[in-house]
Amino acid sequence: MEGAREGGYLGGSYTNLGAHPPMRATSLLKTVLGIKFTRVTGISFTDEGLVCDVAPTTTVARCGSCCGKVRDIYDRRERLWRHLDLGGMKTELRYAIRRVDCPRCGVTTELVPWARHASSFTDAFEQTTAFLAQACAQTVVSEAMRVAWRTVGAIIRRVVDRFGPEDRLAGLTHIGVDELSYRKHHEYVTIVIDHVSGNVVWAHPGKNADTLRKFFTDLGPERCALLKAVTIDMSGAYRAAAEEHAINADIIFDRFHVQRLAHDALDEVRRAEVRATEEPEDRRALKHSRFALQKNPWNLTAIEQGKLVEVQRTNRTLYRAYLLKESLAAILDRRQQYVAKQKLGEWISWASHSGLAPFAKAARTIGRHLDGILAYVATGLSNGRSEGINGKARTITRRSYGFHDPSSLIGMLFLCCSGIRLSPARTIPCTH
Repeated sequence: MEGAREGGYLGGSYTNLGAHPPMRATSLLKTVLGIKFTRVTGISFTDEGLVCDVAPTTTVARCGSCCGKVRDIYDRRERLWRHLDLGGMKTELRYAIRRVDCPRCGVTTELVPWARHASSFTDAFEQTTAFLAQACAQTVVSEAMRVAWRTVGAIIRRVVDRFGPEDRLAGLTHIGVDELSYRKHHEYVTIVIDHVSGNVVWAHPGKNADTLRKFFTDLGPERCALLKAVTIDMSGAYRAAAEEHAINADIIFDRFHVQRLAHDALDEVRRAEVRATEEPEDRRALKHSRFALQKNPWNLTAIEQGKLVEVQRTNRTLYRAYLLKESLAAILDRRQQYVAKQKLGEWISWASHSGLAPFAKAARTIGRHLDGILAYVATGLSNGRSEGINGKARTITRRSYGFHDPSSLIGMLFLCCSGIRLSPARTIPCTH
């Protein structure tokens, strides 16, 4: 036809060969939403945005709790579910949901294909919200998704339950236990990680023996018997609970905490020497030697090496403390358990008779925890993974400006530190 152009409109029909005919608004919206087993029955606009009337494509209802088919309908009640924004408009799905009389669960709402049971948000909305929460502060997510701050926390907990493993405690053999502080260090959460996967598998408020006993209770006696190693700090509370329940496991004391005993003792000796030194220049030199004394020898700069040489020349007491610190680190680097036991005995004797009270105190502590320290030498396991998780958790806490209750922190720990991999929800054109 002359004058007709590709894609032009003539006589009430499109002349573009091969092009699809104009879609109805409801069919178009169904494609845009991309929710399987869902049909769009109507569209309306409100002051806040778009409301889509939807319904499941299935005729027989399913129980929202047990997913079983139910034919007995109790009543219907209209509900709204928040969906991802379309074109910047707040979008909600509306459906007169059926309440079913399930023979197993009683009266409850039916299962709908676009949302979890008892949730007021679609699966796509919750998945995208949780994806953003893995990288952003909860306040930012709240503003971006236009929901309340506490709602973001509730969504996170539901997403963790949906995408996390059915049983986080399955197959545990090597675990690490540590505490995490929040709310300006006045409150604590005990976390348990799996050394094999590196994931957080359990968390609970508190940091005493009873808190860790709750974990072993959740684990059960049969799985407790399968534990081969438990790494902890030198806390007597954690040790008591671990020895009580993990009867077949090696109780391993974290190297960081063992070595820190010597580092703290060295710093006490340095401060005492600073106070005892009368010459201002000598006092200043000792005060500025702290990092040279604490760092590993292979990490020293030329200036720091010079400071260490000066300490060796002018202050034998402080240099003796430095040698004690380095000797303990060298012993912990060993992998022969019996040689390490002999060397630790010699180190304890040396520290006890060194005339340095802080090191004598550290020697007594090491002597009381000798078996757990030797277990580290034999296995090489430490709480390094737990400390790494702690660092990540502190980042989460800082970007959220703290947490007022432990459940929010625990939800974020599982979301970001338990191996859950999320992506923003993407629409796939639905043909159902």
